[in-house]
Amino acid sequence: MTLATALAACDMLLIDGLHAFDFTFDDAGLVIECMDGRQLRRWTFSPEQVAAATGAGDDWQLSTGEAEHRLVCMSA
Repeated sequence: MTLATALAACDMLLIDGLHAFDFTFDDAGLVIECMDGRQLRRWTFSPEQVAAATGAGDDWQLSTGEAEHRLVCMSA
């Protein structure tokens, strides 16, 4: 299983401990937005970064080259 497959089957993400309902995954990559208190947080991952993600099932590690992010795919 790949992260791309897991993303296609989920409708909510947990990124670095924050719940994110607003995300898109397409040919341009993965974009995640969520509110952290009053601050809008936004993460953008290229298709190559998504393909290089490590993990299995619902729990994944993504690297931007500058930081590591933990991503959990969830279904309501």
